[in-house]
Amino acid sequence: MSAGGPAGNNLVSVDFEIFGHVQGLCYTEREGLQLGLVGWVKNTYGGTVVGQVQGPADMVEEMKVWLSKEGSPTSRITRASFTNQRSIDKLEISGFKTRF
Repeated sequence: MSAGGPAGNNLVSVDFEIFGHVQGLCYTEREGLQLGLVGWVKNTYGGTVVGQVQGPADMVEEMKVWLSKEGSPTSRITRASFTNQRSIDKLEISGFKTRF
C-alpha cells in the first residue's frame, strides 16, 4: 500500500436515506469529514434524511455502519437504505455539505 493515497484508488459512491427520528445533520457532516469522505446530506419533507457519500470503500463502509446504527446523539434510527453504490474513478464532490 502506498502512503498518502487510497489503496488501489478503490473509490465508491453511495446514496443513502435514513428513516426514524433523525436530527443533527452537522453530526453526519462531521462524521463524514473525520472519515475523510466527501458528500452531502439534507432533510426531506417526509422526515427522512437523504444524502450521498464518496470516498475510499472501507471508509464508506464505516460511514454506512455509523448511519445505520449510530447517527447523532438525539437520533433514533429505524432503518437505513443504501442505493446506487458504484465504483468511481475520482471524487465527484468536494467537501461535505448540508443542503437545504
